[in-house]
Amino acid sequence: PRQQSETLSTLMFFVFSSPQLFLPSMRKKPALADGSNPDGDLLQEHWLVDDMFIFENVGFTKDVGNIKFLVCADCEIGPIGWHCLDDKNSFYVALERVSHE
Repeated sequence: PRQQSETLSTLMFFVFSSPQLFLPSMRKKPALADGSNPDGDLLQEHWLVDDMFIFENVGFTKDVGNIKFLVCADCEIGPIGWHCLDDKNSFYVALERVSHE
């Protein structure tokens, strides 16, 4: 499923193709924080955002290791992306997890 809430309103990001990254299956935020469900997808295309304050309607899970998952702030379903705590200026939004035009 793709999230319909607006998450980025301006072109303050760029498409970043990376090695495949694993994101857990889409579900409610509390279920993501336990990190116990191995179901998910290997995704390759992401938007790279360098400032967390550019987001609109995006929330973050509690730390899962050194990762915080990005979720829809309206419905708390995700992850739509991830943020590694080792890199304070890199937030990745998976293109396959959000609607975009």
